[in-house]
Amino acid sequence: MTRTLYFAALAFALTEFSHGSPEGWKDAFYPAFRNAKEDYQQRVAQDPFSLKVPDLLSGKIPLDQTSEKGFVMSLLRALDIPESSQMQVFSTTSLQLSRISPQNPRALYFNNDIYLGWVPGGKIEILGIDPEWGAMPYMFDIPRGGARLQIERTRNTCMRCHASNDIGAIPGLLVASVVPGPGGGSLDEFKHGDVGHHIPLAKRFGGWHVTGAGGFGKHQGNLTGKFEKGEISTSPNLYGQNFPVSRYLVPSSDILPQLVHEHQAGFVNRFLGATYRVRALLKDGLPKVAPGEQDAYLDWEARALVRYMLFADEAALPEGGFSGDSAFKQAFLEKALKAKDGSSLRDFDLRDRIFKYRCSYMVHSSAFSGMPGVLKAAVAKRLRGALGDKAGDGEFAYMPKAERDAIRRILRDTVPGLPADW
Repeated sequence: MTRTLYFAALAFALTEFSHGSPEGWKDAFYPAFRNAKEDYQQRVAQDPFSLKVPDLLSGKIPLDQTSEKGFVMSLLRALDIPESSQMQVFSTTSLQLSRISPQNPRALYFNNDIYLGWVPGGKIEILGIDPEWGAMPYMFDIPRGGARLQIERTRNTCMRCHASNDIGAIPGLLVASVVPGPGGGSLDEFKHGDVGHHIPLAKRFGGWHVTGAGGFGKHQGNLTGKFEKGEISTSPNLYGQNFPVSRYLVPSSDILPQLVHEHQAGFVNRFLGATYRVRALLKDGLPKVAPGEQDAYLDWEARALVRYMLFADEAALPEGGFSGDSAFKQAFLEKALKAKDGSSLRDFDLRDRIFKYRCSYMVHSSAFSGMPGVLKAAVAKRLRGALGDKAGDGEFAYMPKAERDAIRRILRDTVPGLPADW
């Protein structure tokens, strides 16, 4: 049977799979999302943004059309996205590349399941995460002069990058890090296609503005480059030196939302990739995975996911840590699902790691909830073992027993449907 098949090299984003992966499975294949059986292009999207589109178009959810900034602010409020999540990127890594430059950075905002981009003078870009099928892209103009709001789902154009081979050929998220030239075009790149909290900080944020990172150590943010004698030299592109900060919603592109965003994007891509592969396994089988090996394959997938969930390979923060933007911290913590004792997976540490309890708050996201039942069961089993009394001598020995016990309590109190032995 002929079909479009692709499996991303696990080295790009699923590095955890190198831990004991059976020979051959890393070379398996699964149907690309454009395959007719996946029905991505035709399905009615169930991501949080798509579900709001009818009310946005009808005016049932009112939006401020008196100014460009006013429109963006009202749209963020309608989507429950905090303005303080603002990040600004001046490299031309977007369909709106002709509008993006060090003089006019693109602003990005996010919550668990919706990602919004805005270029002043340009269009709104939105990715909503469907629980089963991944990123659903939209791009539309900000209405001006009394024009009617029109919202278009851009199934093909955005997916050239957001479902490229670089991120596993599934509809996911990109967090590029490049050396931008004086106009924003990329001269070189770091962490090609890779995304997640494991990436060394010295390779992150190229082409992005980074504020609130005094004493944070080496990173690639706030720089532009140029070729000189066959080599790239860089010079500072300080926040606000090339554009009025008042053009944007808040006067920052803080380091904390960028660290959270990088972790979150890595989570989404890994869990969506596993969802596509396991769905293919259940429908048609996967080449190189024999029927008798399916349980072992599911456990293999689950192990990689649990390692990421539990921050097994998190890059350490610089000595002394940092404080982070107070407005973002407050907005982020307001969304916490708390255990009976008041603790949550959103509690920050910010001394040598991002979070106090090293288990991802993204267990409360669409990317987690959309997993096939058999994969959820395999993840729950692996997670229970990783947090158990015997885990202190294994690959999760970095996590003290008190922390593991606290994580189990939070999960028991905030994640429905966990097995009885939790």
